[in-house]
Amino acid sequence: MTNPRRRRRSTVRTRLTVLYAGAFFLAGAALVVVMYFVLRAALDRQVTARVGIAEHLPTAESSSQQSAHEEQEALRAQFRQDRDDTLNTMLIASLAALGGVGVIAGGFGWLLAGRALHPLQHVTATARRVADRSLHERIALDGPDDEIKDLADTFDAMLERLDRSFDSQRRFVANASHELRTPLTLNRALIEVALDNPQANESLRQLGATLLAVNQRHERLIDGLLTLASSEQGITDPTPVDLADVARHITTESQADAHTASVEIRTDLQAAPVTGDPVLLERLVQNLLDNAIRYNLPEHGEITVSTGTVDDTAHLTVDNTGPPIPPYEVPSLFAPFRRLATTERHADSTLASTSRGAGLGLSIVRSVANAHGGDVHATPRDDGGLTVNVRLPAAPEASMSNTQWQDE
Repeated sequence: MTNPRRRRRSTVRTRLTVLYAGAFFLAGAALVVVMYFVLRAALDRQVTARVGIAEHLPTAESSSQQSAHEEQEALRAQFRQDRDDTLNTMLIASLAALGGVGVIAGGFGWLLAGRALHPLQHVTATARRVADRSLHERIALDGPDDEIKDLADTFDAMLERLDRSFDSQRRFVANASHELRTPLTLNRALIEVALDNPQANESLRQLGATLLAVNQRHERLIDGLLTLASSEQGITDPTPVDLADVARHITTESQADAHTASVEIRTDLQAAPVTGDPVLLERLVQNLLDNAIRYNLPEHGEITVSTGTVDDTAHLTVDNTGPPIPPYEVPSLFAPFRRLATTERHADSTLASTSRGAGLGLSIVRSVANAHGGDVHATPRDDGGLTVNVRLPAAPEASMSNTQWQDE
């Protein structure tokens, strides 16, 4: 069985400290071993010299040769015992000193590693701020022209290219928003003028109504593409938003379409404060509700919209009845221009043809959720329909202003 607790992450500073301390201990141990054998050799020479001197000392005439030999052996053993005691004392003192100095060296290694890695920490902190905010900030690392400064300069150059690229994309989206909508708006105005002509016959009016429907669908397609492009650029100016307020507003506006499609919308809205773009979050909720209305039962359909906060995560869940959806088809629902071929679109038969989407609804939902640092998951219901759950990082409740904590 795997340990449910996450393993403690090993930092570069810790590994460098271990390497410093390990190298010091190895060098110190090698030095102790060398000094031990050198001192042992020196003591052996001293023992040999003392034993030789003792052997040439004169002995008393009354002493027997056996007694003199025993005294020399005892003296030789005493010299060897002194040598061994000296070596053991030296070894114990050296190992104790090595341990103490090794701990001190490890502390100095920790401090030196932190000082050496401080520029990298600066690079990491800047990269996190850039990822969370914008690409306009640069590292601009000062210091010696070494590998770390090369890394920081390379990262700054990459940020500069990304910043120019994203600015170019923003300008393109802004220009495309105007250039693409203008001709469609003009076409709609011309068609409406032609339909207002009293001399227009029935066939012309039918053609005009069809052209208006096609024109409106193109407008929805362009609007969806622009929203998708905008959400993929990230959030440049996040503001406090309560998903409960957004869901309450969108469900109120969608009641008419839901009533036309014979769908009942129920809500369970608890406070779900987040930080993001209110327009994109409104589009996220709108797309989820539009999708739930279109793909529902022909009669007595139901939609449940709920919001809330669990720990540090705000969630929005849209649960709708509808035809059964194969589980293997669910991941493809979030691909652009992807629709289920086997799914009956109830809204197309009961609502106007202009309500037909472009297949971008859930793609925009996923893109907006990712832009806010969250995710989205869809699960098919056992009795048909779909449950879509959006999870976003929750904002501190204190940052919310004028938040309604009770559901209407």
